[in-house]
Amino acid sequence: MDPTPAPLFGTFLHAVGAGSAALCYAPQRYLRKWSWQTYWLLQASACWLVLPWIFAALTVPQLRAVLAEAPHGAMVRSYLLGVLYGVGGIAFGVAIRYIGYSLTYALAIGVSCVLGTLIPPLLAGKLGEALATTGGAYVVGGVLLGGGAMIAVGLAGFRKERETTPEAGAAAFNPRVGLPICLLAGVLSAVFNFSLQAGQPIADVAARHGAGDFQGNVIYLFSNSGAFTTTLFYVGGLATRAGSWGEFRRTADGRGLARNYALGLLTGLLWYLQFFFYGLAHVRMGRFQFSSWAIHMIILILLSAGFGVAIGEWKPCRPATKLLVAAAIALLLAAVGLITRGNYLAAPT
Repeated sequence: MDPTPAPLFGTFLHAVGAGSAALCYAPQRYLRKWSWQTYWLLQASACWLVLPWIFAALTVPQLRAVLAEAPHGAMVRSYLLGVLYGVGGIAFGVAIRYIGYSLTYALAIGVSCVLGTLIPPLLAGKLGEALATTGGAYVVGGVLLGGGAMIAVGLAGFRKERETTPEAGAAAFNPRVGLPICLLAGVLSAVFNFSLQAGQPIADVAARHGAGDFQGNVIYLFSNSGAFTTTLFYVGGLATRAGSWGEFRRTADGRGLARNYALGLLTGLLWYLQFFFYGLAHVRMGRFQFSSWAIHMIILILLSAGFGVAIGEWKPCRPATKLLVAAAIALLLAAVGLITRGNYLAAPT
């Protein structure tokens, strides 16, 4: 049985998970003499493969019985949709080469936010029902506002990249190639929420066995392993082509191997914790649980942009660019407020 709806607390938990995701790649800057694919395989193994089993074993009572009773079809669907999500991650990395990190990040997550939030209730025939209520109108309005605000953040980030490193930015920018790949990344990234929806019958079995707030952790055994499968094939192929598998045993100068492992595992833990807190938040969002995906994505972008402002990344930019990012952050805050207000109005009193 789900906890009593508490959308304000649920929003706070979404913020904790989004904050973890926003910080997860910070350890990468301290790596020593490791190629990207070595680091990525390590953190992906932790996030997608190992930690889901550890957290499920610790938080889901009678895990073996849950897995034995859970619908086989739900497991397969969650896994296969996770595989598609992994393809979206690869497309995301390719798009960065052509349109830069900021634009790719905001556009892909913006598309993922809107599609991943609104399509599941649309297919289930519940979106019209939600829009017919005041709370549902607030939620859907917040989702659309958040998607637009993310695009504004991406445009501001693109301008920042061009203004601070104009020559490099101009040489790399190729929207004809990058934008379609970025849109593909956004669409396939939204599939992760579909994977969680597909795995809900497994969580329902876990709830009957007493998992309570932690019922969603069992879904990650399938959704995350699907994403790991795609990552292993792609990044493993890069490692084979580059001949970098030996880096797992040594660094180029023979120093810092233990530190690299610690940093890679820390990245994987931070990345996984967003899912852990997402599950805790999702069960508290009440009638419009479908809004969880949007509010998580919006807060992720909000914290990422706000952190950049706090550490002075935007200081060298032109006033118009600073104004654009400030307006985008204000719109993101408004979107979070609208979604939270909508869930609050729908919660039983």
